[in-house]
Amino acid sequence: MKRFGIALVLFLAGSAVSAEQVSLGTGAILRGLDKVNGKTSDLDLANGTSVEFGRLSVSLGECRYPEGNPSGDAYAFLTIHETGKPDLIFSGWMVASSPALSALDHARYDVWVTRCKTQ
Repeated sequence: MKRFGIALVLFLAGSAVSAEQVSLGTGAILRGLDKVNGKTSDLDLANGTSVEFGRLSVSLGECRYPEGNPSGDAYAFLTIHETGKPDLIFSGWMVASSPALSALDHARYDVWVTRCKTQ
């Protein structure tokens, strides 16, 4: 039942986003948190690029935002690997206004979207 509820929320969120006209950003600003030492870092990525954050490799597919409102609610497609491990630890869309909706589940690191870049 819980999985159905989560799937429904994701479907409805996707439907609401798809109904709105969006623009493609040139990249994204992400924020990373190392929970062990409490240090945060801003990660500046262009679409199609990757950056290392601690033991993570974070790749940005693309970042989108509401048309005509670049400071509006951004959402980005991210793929995250951990060094030395073959499997993805995250692949999907993250939404700036609702980071817990689709969050990275890692014991040491948190990564979330703050905004899209327009230039």
